[in-house]
Amino acid sequence: MLLYLIKQVELAVRARLDGLLRPAGLTALQYTALTVLERHPDLSAAQLARNSFVTNQSMADMITALEGRGLIERHRDQADRRRLVVALTAAGRRLLDGYRDQVAALEAEMIAGLSPEEVSGFRHILHTCHANLARKA
Repeated sequence: MLLYLIKQVELAVRARLDGLLRPAGLTALQYTALTVLERHPDLSAAQLARNSFVTNQSMADMITALEGRGLIERHRDQADRRRLVVALTAAGRRLLDGYRDQVAALEAEMIAGLSPEEVSGFRHILHTCHANLARKA
């Protein structure tokens, strides 16, 4: 069944990321949140939770931990001073930079044996599957 196989790939990637990031004291989920903030600065905690695939409560705990380590910061949104947003700090950027090559190597290992065309097709298929399910959510 495809759903089972997709879950197996997700679990394998998460386990490998957890092992890779353990020396930095990070989990795969925390790393995901940091990469989301790298691409989309100044998100609310709820937006960050949605984009990181965790619950709001889990994200609240994660924000506290990451802020305590100086990897993220909370501040008022410049456009709406009532809104509190989360952003990556310079230390958070350095941490991501330090793991970029290792994470890229893990992805390369995952797609080893696939041609560039197959990788492109695989990416397209995954986007289509996500879009199909997101329409119903």
